[in-house]
Amino acid sequence: MKQVIFLKVCLLFIVVTVLSACSVKRFIPKDEKLYSGATIKINNINKIKGLSSLEEELQELLRPEPNSKFLGSRIGLYYHYKTEQGKKGFLTKYMNKKFGENPMYYSNVSQNKVINLIKNRLDNRGFFNSKVTASVKEKKYTKSIVYTIDLTEPYVLETYQLENDTLPFYKEIKEELKTTLLKKGTRYSLESFKQERIKIDESLKARGYYNFNQDFIIFEADTNQYKNKRFDLYLRIKKETPKKALIPYQINKITVYPNHNLDQKNKVLDSTEYKGVYFIQDTVFFKPKRLHNYLLLNKDDFYNPQNSKITSKRLSSIGTYKYVNIQFDEKSYQENDSLGSLEANIYLSPLNKRSLGLELQAVTKSNNFAGPGLSINYRNRNLFSGGELLSLTGTVAYETQIGNNTQNLNGLKVGLGASLTFPRLIFPWDLTGRFKYGVPKTKISFDSEYLSRSNLYGLSSFTSSFGYHWDANKYLSHQINPININYVKLFNTTSDFKDILEKNAFLQSSFDQQFIAGFTYNLTYSELGRSSKKNQIFFASNLDIAGGALSLLSQNTSAGKKTFLGLEYAQYAKVDIDFRYYLGLGKEQTLITRLYGGLGIPYGNSSVLPFTKQFFAGGPYSVRGFASRSIGPGRYNGSTTNSTYFDSSGDIRLEANLEYRFPIYSLIKGALFADAGNVWLYNNSSSLEEDNSLSLEGGQFSSNFINELAASVGAGVRVDIQSFVIRFDLATPVKQPISNSLSTIKLSNTILNFAIGYPF
Repeated sequence: MKQVIFLKVCLLFIVVTVLSACSVKRFIPKDEKLYSGATIKINNINKIKGLSSLEEELQELLRPEPNSKFLGSRIGLYYHYKTEQGKKGFLTKYMNKKFGENPMYYSNVSQNKVINLIKNRLDNRGFFNSKVTASVKEKKYTKSIVYTIDLTEPYVLETYQLENDTLPFYKEIKEELKTTLLKKGTRYSLESFKQERIKIDESLKARGYYNFNQDFIIFEADTNQYKNKRFDLYLRIKKETPKKALIPYQINKITVYPNHNLDQKNKVLDSTEYKGVYFIQDTVFFKPKRLHNYLLLNKDDFYNPQNSKITSKRLSSIGTYKYVNIQFDEKSYQENDSLGSLEANIYLSPLNKRSLGLELQAVTKSNNFAGPGLSINYRNRNLFSGGELLSLTGTVAYETQIGNNTQNLNGLKVGLGASLTFPRLIFPWDLTGRFKYGVPKTKISFDSEYLSRSNLYGLSSFTSSFGYHWDANKYLSHQINPININYVKLFNTTSDFKDILEKNAFLQSSFDQQFIAGFTYNLTYSELGRSSKKNQIFFASNLDIAGGALSLLSQNTSAGKKTFLGLEYAQYAKVDIDFRYYLGLGKEQTLITRLYGGLGIPYGNSSVLPFTKQFFAGGPYSVRGFASRSIGPGRYNGSTTNSTYFDSSGDIRLEANLEYRFPIYSLIKGALFADAGNVWLYNNSSSLEEDNSLSLEGGQFSSNFINELAASVGAGVRVDIQSFVIRFDLATPVKQPISNSLSTIKLSNTILNFAIGYPF
C-alpha cells in the first residue's frame, strides 16, 4: 500500500515539474505582452431584467481568443516558441504539430473594432446609443481588457400590424399572426424579427406556398409616434414579390424509383401504379404495396415541406437505402393562375443487399470484466423485397476481471444469434395510419450463449423475443416486447461455487429459477444531440413483468411451485426510471444531474428476483469510488468478507450522480463528479417469514435508506474522438453504507476506473 502511495506522489511531482518547465515567459519579446483575454462589465442603471442571453451574445464578440492554458501553462505556445528557436526534436515537432499555437500579443488586439461590434449588437437588441469604453489591466507579462457598458433603456413594442390586401395570401398571414411571439411590451430585437419571418415562411409553406421566401417579408419600425421609448412595427410584403410566390401549389403526380442508379438513365423501365403513386423499376426490387405505407405525400395534397421531410426520414429508417432524394418539379405557370402544380419524384438508392462483416472487439463491462472478442455478422437488407433485415451473428470472446478488489475471474463466451426485422407492423389489424412520424418495426430474435466461468460454473442461455419499436417524434421512442423468453441452465458448478451458494441462500434462490417468460416495455425521451436547447433532458423507463400469463397454463408441484412444460418459472414485476438533466454552462462546459431508481417485486413462484434481473451498484457506470457490484445490499456486510461480488445485488436500487464536464485541451476533456447509491432487498415480510434464510442481515429496504447510501467523489480525464470516448475516472469513497457519517478521504482507497463512453 505504501508503494502505491509513493508512486502516486511521484506521478504528481512529475506532472507539476513538467508543467513548470513549460513556462513561456522567457520567450516573450521585450516590447510585447501576451493578451490574456477580455471581460464585460454591464452598468445596468435602469435595472433591466433578463440580460443573461445578452451577456452571452456580447461575450462571443470578444476577439481575438487568448492562447489556451492547461493547469496554468500555455503548452501550445511553449512548443511553438521551441520550434521557432530551431528545436527540431521528435517530441517538440510532434507537440507543435498537434497543439502548437501562434502567440497572441496585446498589440494584435483592436479595441475599437470590438467596441464597434458591441455597439452594433446592442443597437440590434434595442439598446440604442449605449456607451462602451475599454480599460486595460496590465501585469508583468500579460495584458487584459475590461469592456464597460453603460446600458440605455431599450425600445419596446407598442403595436404590431400587417399592411393588408384583398388577396387570399394575406388572410393566411393574418391567421398566422394570431400566434405571434411579438406581443406588446416585447423588447426591440432584430433576432426576434428574423425568427418571426422564419415562422411566417414555414407556416405559409405548410399551406402550399411553394415559391414563397422569407426574404419577401419586410419589417418597418416607427418611433415617431411616442415620446418615450416605444415603437410601432409594420409587416409588409415587397412590391417586387413574384405572383407565383403568392399562390399555393398542389401535387398532381407522385413517382417513386425504388432501385435508382445512374445506369438506369437511358433504360426503359416498367411502371406500376398503386393507390395513385407510380413505381418505376426494371424488376421488383421493392414491392410497391410495402413501400407505399412510408409515403406521406398524396395526389392533390397541398405542398407541405414537413410531410416531405418526414417521408424522407421514414424511407431512410427502413435500412435498405443509402440515399433518399425527394425532388419537386414545377409545372408551367400562367400569370392568372390561382393554383400551382407540382410533380414529386422520389429517388431511392439502395445499399448492397448482402454484407458480411468480421470484427475484432475490445469489450469492457460494468462488472469490471474486459477482454478481446471476435464477431462475424451476415446481413440481408431486403430479404422478401419489403425491406426485411435478416441478421446472423456469431461471437467468441475471452474476458477477465481487471481493476481494484476483483476476484481474478476469467471466462470464455461463445454466442450465436439470429434476428429478422420487418420495417412494418406485424399485427392482426392494420394500424399503419396511426403512426405519422415513424413506421413501427417488428423484430423476431433468437440468441443462445455458452459461458464458462473459470473455477466457478458453466452457464448456457437461450433468449427469444417478439416485439415492436417505433419513434413517436424526434425525441420520444417506444419499444414493446409482448413475448420475451429467457432460459438459463447452470452446470459444471465447482465446489468453490457450491460453497458460495451454501453460505448465501438468497443467492442460491436467485439461481434456482432458470425459466423467465414475460412482457417488457421501454420508453425513452432524449433531447441529446437532437435539440438546439442549451439545457437538455434525458428520460428512460423500463417495465418487465414475468410469469403472469404462464400461471394460467401451469401445473402445481408437490413443493407448491408452478411449472410450465416441466420447468419452474420466475414470477416478478420490475420497473426502473433514469432521469438526467444537462445544464449547459457555455464554452463546452456542462453540469449533469442524474437520478436513477429501480424496483423489483418477486411474487408467486419467486422469493427473490432471478440473478440476471437483479440490481447492482458500484463500478465505472455507477458509484465510481467502489468496485463493480460491491455495494450493499443495504448495510449488509457480506461483501467485506471473503465472499464474491455475487452477494452485492438486490431488488431495489437508488442512485444519484452529479458531474461537471469541461474542456482541458483539444480532444482532452475533464470531469469532477460525486456519486451516491445502494441496492436493497425488497422488504416482503410474508416471503421472509416463509424462509428467513433468504434474509441478509441489514439488506432489507427501510425508512433509514438515506443513511445507507454509499458515496464517493472523484475526477476524470476523457479522450473524446468524434463521440468515441476513452475514459479514466479516479474516485475515492467518502461514505460507507454501514456508516451514518462521512469518512476521511484516503489515497489508498482510490479506484481507477477505465471505460469506453461516458457514464451517462
